[in-house]
Amino acid sequence: MPNTPALIGEGMAGLARGKGTSDEQMALALALFAAVGKSQEVDEAHMDIVTALAGSGPAFVFVMIDALADGAVRLGLRRDAAVAMAAQMVQGAARMVVQTGTHPAALKDQVTTPGGCTAAGLSVMEDGKIRSVLARTIEETARVAGKLG
Repeated sequence: MPNTPALIGEGMAGLARGKGTSDEQMALALALFAAVGKSQEVDEAHMDIVTALAGSGPAFVFVMIDALADGAVRLGLRRDAAVAMAAQMVQGAARMVVQTGTHPAALKDQVTTPGGCTAAGLSVMEDGKIRSVLARTIEETARVAGKLG
């Protein structure tokens, strides 16, 4: 299950090993998918989750980028600048997780000063139950994906 960022070589694919698939065959499949991003072997039982997270996930991130940009536009920033800044910020944050191997919560704590503006923004996000909304988004998407196949 690849995703649309594969179009720019930044995709993420989950590959499930079929019955009788050798280690060499799986290695070849993983190498082929490397041409369009990254790939990871997953259990077949998890493919609906992979579909929800990696396949549909870019749409959810696009909504978040758009919403973040909307907030900046409401405060007076030009839309093109707001979208560019939001998109770059998401890309940079994602690369920090991937390249450092540091848990996202620890990286969040590095940005958050007690009593500061980031802490205030995080409180607003938590008031909106962003964690449960995003988790339930993946759960519902996986549920529907399971009915499609």
